[in-house]
Amino acid sequence: MDKILKGILKYRHTFRPGMVEQFQQVKDNPVPKAIFFTCMDSRMLPTRFTYTNVGDMFIVRNAGNLVPHAKLYDTETVSTEPAALELGCIVNGIKNVIICGHSDCKAMNLLYDLRDPALATPEKLHMSPLSAWVCRHGSGSLTKLMQLKVSDFKAPLVFEGELPMRRFVAYIDPENQFSITDKLSQVNTLQQLQNVSSYGMLKRGLTRGEIHIHALWFDIYTGNIHYFSRQQKRFVDLNEDTLPQISEEVRTYYSSGR
Repeated sequence: MDKILKGILKYRHTFRPGMVEQFQQVKDNPVPKAIFFTCMDSRMLPTRFTYTNVGDMFIVRNAGNLVPHAKLYDTETVSTEPAALELGCIVNGIKNVIICGHSDCKAMNLLYDLRDPALATPEKLHMSPLSAWVCRHGSGSLTKLMQLKVSDFKAPLVFEGELPMRRFVAYIDPENQFSITDKLSQVNTLQQLQNVSSYGMLKRGLTRGEIHIHALWFDIYTGNIHYFSRQQKRFVDLNEDTLPQISEEVRTYYSSGR
């Protein structure tokens, strides 16, 4: 706690004046460009690696950057993620929904371990909110990883996109650069696009191309950011060489009203 308190004092003498200027610019009418779902991992600093400022994004963080599927929603078990989608996309008219996973995700490491039924008994899940959370909302990702494993990670996976008939194909780590739990993290990131699309309140915006969903994946050991390219059917390292093609893909895909 001492580090945090001293950090606040340092902030007061360094970043605070600039942030106050930004607060004055947006005042009571910020116009955020995206709602950004990511993991609560302390190594994830989304405003830093996206170079965004005050008022640019809504940020929602949880263990495993999970967005519960709409079929798991009811008024007794509502969680903050669908509420954030409504606040962001419906109330504030945000167009871009971004899911950002990352390497060495502790929630995904746990989810992979929980494929062992002995570790996922009702009694053990009752004693561990984290295990219950990743089991309930990450099971679809784990199922897809097991499908991938059968093909020795060579076959593509199919995900539902903005609409039930708007599916996309994904090859996960075709160069086999990452661990199996990192592969699971990438699968899970894409699974959340499908989950976001499951909410009826977003159907109109998704159908009209007014809401756009994207996937990013952050490699915490290299600092590289990967964007999922529907055109290339894979996560692509976002850099000076790849940015023009990815930007053109995004413009073309979403300007077509899909």
